[in-house]
Amino acid sequence: MSDTLDAALRLVRAQAALVRRFDTRLSGLHGVSLADFTLLLRLGQAPGGRMRRVDLAEALGLTASGVTRGLAPLERIGLVTREPDARDARVAYASLTSTGRQQLTEMRATAEETAAEVFAAPAWSAEDVAQLSHLLTRLGGTGLNGR
Repeated sequence: MSDTLDAALRLVRAQAALVRRFDTRLSGLHGVSLADFTLLLRLGQAPGGRMRRVDLAEALGLTASGVTRGLAPLERIGLVTREPDARDARVAYASLTSTGRQQLTEMRATAEETAAEVFAAPAWSAEDVAQLSHLLTRLGGTGLNGR
């Protein structure tokens, strides 16, 4: 097996392990998946806690239908609401509810704790984490601020 294929497969396995770890913590404490949290986090960063669904899809690297499917359960549990655009009936916004904002604050604390556990010293130094972040950015990974 080539070194490049080995590296790619290791990255895929590491990503799957991280998703499982975050899913377990977030679902156990807050009833949401990592994908749900990521969607809520992006909405929480938007001005006014709302985004057009098409912009949300682009920001998350999803299709519009993928965002719609992801938002549906969050709407049912009252974390997100659908808002029509007053000027254009074809446009719909996804908006955090007040409950959604409150829950997102708690979810973010859980995610921060989980990330701190994953990258705990002495196994990981601050320089290791920064280097990993840089390398993942070279692969197309973006952080909270889209960079």
